[in-house]
Amino acid sequence: MVGSAIRKAEPYQGKVTAHLIVTCVIASIGGFIFGYVGIPGGLTLNEGIADLYEELVYSNEHYLDQYCRDGAGTDAGYLPPLYIPGIIASLIASPVTRKYGRRRSIIISGFCFGIGAALIAIVPQTIQYGPDKLGILVGRVIAGLGIGFGTQAIPLYLSEIAPAQFRGGFSFMFQLAIALGILIANIVNYVARVPEERRWTDYKGISISFGMVAFLAFLMTVGVKFLPETPNSLIQRGSKDKGRQVLEKLRGTENVEAEFQDVVAAGQSASTVKRPFISIFWKRNRPQLVMAILMPMFQALTGMNSLLYYASILLRNMGFGEKASFYSSVMIGTALVSSTLLSMGTVDRLGRRALLISGGILMIICQVIIAVILKGKLGDHQHLSKSLSILVMVLICISALAFGWSWGPLGWTIPSEIFPLEVRSAGQSITVAVNLLFTLLVADSFLPLLCPLRFGLFLFYAGCITASTVFVYLFLPETNGVPIEEMACLWRKHWFWKKILPPPNSSASSPTAVPPTVISTTSVAQPDANRRRSPLQPPFPPSTIVSTSKRPDDLLLCTTGTFSAFQLAAKLPARIQIRLRLDLAFQAISVTYSPAL
Repeated sequence: MVGSAIRKAEPYQGKVTAHLIVTCVIASIGGFIFGYVGIPGGLTLNEGIADLYEELVYSNEHYLDQYCRDGAGTDAGYLPPLYIPGIIASLIASPVTRKYGRRRSIIISGFCFGIGAALIAIVPQTIQYGPDKLGILVGRVIAGLGIGFGTQAIPLYLSEIAPAQFRGGFSFMFQLAIALGILIANIVNYVARVPEERRWTDYKGISISFGMVAFLAFLMTVGVKFLPETPNSLIQRGSKDKGRQVLEKLRGTENVEAEFQDVVAAGQSASTVKRPFISIFWKRNRPQLVMAILMPMFQALTGMNSLLYYASILLRNMGFGEKASFYSSVMIGTALVSSTLLSMGTVDRLGRRALLISGGILMIICQVIIAVILKGKLGDHQHLSKSLSILVMVLICISALAFGWSWGPLGWTIPSEIFPLEVRSAGQSITVAVNLLFTLLVADSFLPLLCPLRFGLFLFYAGCITASTVFVYLFLPETNGVPIEEMACLWRKHWFWKKILPPPNSSASSPTAVPPTVISTTSVAQPDANRRRSPLQPPFPPSTIVSTSKRPDDLLLCTTGTFSAFQLAAKLPARIQIRLRLDLAFQAISVTYSPAL
């Protein structure tokens, strides 16, 4: 497997630099736009803006039965024109990201966001009747393309430029940007609300709201042009010298030899894979593929995105007034932002599994208690008491806090860091497509399910979170602190996945699998005098990878990949004299110890 799982003799060097922080902030602007445009919780607060998206939202009706009778939620007018193009764009982005770099896809995303937002902001003000709706629809479709390219490339970009020991915190910046976008969208859409008696196109707040998106998209597009490409992408595409220069600048040190050599090894093998969307279905990539599908699916099935989307409607039905619903929505958004911000400093200390499991347990408890409180209270003329309403709000905020440190950011982070280099872009495309698909399905089914299920909908989400938490506990290995090019070894050590993966020398690993070379420190292969010695320069066969530690007897065959004899020798202790011979015919390696030993 490309993307070696090599146990290094020394840790990667690197520190947090100002250059790294600025790079991550600029790249994360796309996440802010996605949260602002793609998960518009505040849009349902007023009838005027909601009419823009052809949704049936009745701000004067305060009871769920009225919503259900009038067909609220049956017309899904906002998300499909965004998310369906986003799903298609995420798949198209894979070859673009692979062949032209992560930065190119982010630039395309910014361009699409800018054009789409500009159409939504300008067309209704210049064309008052007829084609204005068509212009808005086209703008949403183009913005959806930006969502697909941005969510495919930005998490990859953040994961690859961040040092291994700080990768979790920097990857969380994408979710932090999304949460900030959701919060600002709630505030702006409330301020720009439209009086009922006026047509929404008569209000300039629409131009201000989407004009801000267009400006941010322009800022991101221009800013990304000055950002470096990731070292992984540069080396994979043959620019080793430039890749090393970028790596040294990002890490703030010239001592990057260990990381550089591992990335080079992964890049050499990745360049031999021509069809990543086929390679990703090979059995050797089965664990990562399962995670790429189930992690974003479970993230959507927590129901948190739907709760953010329809929070105002739900809170109005619990007896909150318009202003109270707005303030409550802002409280939920603030809780999400605060939790994500705080977890950025703990994810690389506590680990991914601890955050996912603790967040899942807390969300289950909150969802069950909310369901018990709302039992019999969601219907005509059924208001919660003031104390129960406050309790429900506190529980929703706690659930948002738990989501903000667990499934919110880690639903993006884990899939972006587990794939080997040759299929990483394809894997991220699958992750984004699944995420957008299930977010669309869950959000558009929230109100239709809320009508027949009532409080049972929260029990349904509690059941989904329970299943996801059990899945993490049983099947997700800890990726904290593991270099991104060394993830493959985790799966072969896991109690379940090691049974699924084929042995390194199996033809099931890949159609062109080569039997691995086993290195032994107790039984040394003897050279054949009749054969010519091979030089040290050629790399090991593609199915060979060596795991080294400070002890020479800890040399272990870990998994498949590419590793050169020079790299192996560089990682062995200085006190041991190593003479490696790569036998091209029989793939044998000789190890000779110094007589001094």
